Amino acid sequence: MKLDVLVFASHPDDAELGCGGTIASLTKSGKKVGVIDLTKGEMGSRGTELTRAKEAEKANEVMGVSFRVNLDLGDSLLPNTRENQIKIIEQVRKTRPHICITGAPFDRHPDHGKGTSLVLDALFYSGLRKIPTSDEAGTPQEPWRPSHILHYMQDRPFDPDFVYDISEHWETKKQAILAFNTQFNVEEPGNEPETYISSENYFKQLEARARYFGHLAGFTHGEAFKYYLSPTPLRSMNVFFEHAPKR
Repeated sequence: MKLDVLVFASHPDDAELGCGGTIASLTKSGKKVGVIDLTKGEMGSRGTELTRAKEAEKANEVMGVSFRVNLDLGDSLLPNTRENQIKIIEQVRKTRPHICITGAPFDRHPDHGKGTSLVLDALFYSGLRKIPTSDEAGTPQEPWRPSHILHYMQDRPFDPDFVYDISEHWETKKQAILAFNTQFNVEEPGNEPETYISSENYFKQLEARARYFGHLAGFTHGEAFKYYLSPTPLRSMNVFFEHAPKR
């Protein structure tokens, strides 16, 4: 299986929150996009492993994701061990993505920073031929390292290197997030507690952020990204001829 883009998330719903509009835009344009969830989100205050898995399946359909795997590395743990690196390396060598998108370098939730650090190490080591891995059939895998690595923004803002236009895909992103109905816009919390992300106010904040960064870049809605190992490399100026943002 060959993917154009592989997105990493510490928890199910992180990819949707951070870059769901970008994923929807890419799949709509014909790109093959996959998601690797590092944990099952089992330590979350609301929902269960089973409900989170079903919600992720629904989000996949909304965004047009063709490949999604959960590595079950331990919510609230995510140790950066060689064993966990190998699990990621196997998936990278299996899918051979041109671009990898991972979480923020630091964030409010400790799992986000830990997950990002683990992924970055694994992506580098995935290019080393003396770290052997095999596929499901036992066939040795070839080394692979993505050409580009991006960070999506999570709870804490950072200064982005670029903003991607998701104006036409905001509603798709919204529906992908709301697929996780145990987590977001919960009107009746029932027997489970209200959380930092379950109120309607949190969702309003998400849209405000998308509008804010969209405004900065001349779009209606945008998603902010940081390029790992900046500066961002360009071989042509074509990206600047594709549109004329209103700024």
